[in-house]
Amino acid sequence: MEKKFTVIIERDNNGWLVADVPELQGCHTQARTMDELLKRIKEVIELCLEEEREIPKSKFIGVQVVEV
Repeated sequence: MEKKFTVIIERDNNGWLVADVPELQGCHTQARTMDELLKRIKEVIELCLEEEREIPKSKFIGVQVVEV
């Protein structure tokens, strides 16, 4: 059965794309291109799931844009 996870993607100061999965502690990676990033984050999620005995319930609430 496939599982779905939220992936937050940002660009760092050096131009790298950085992906983080809030539901899985320590589950993150980086790459130069979006295609490579998505490939890597899927691999990292699989590794994180192998290490997790139980998948924690999502605590991720959402992303908001705030204008000031």
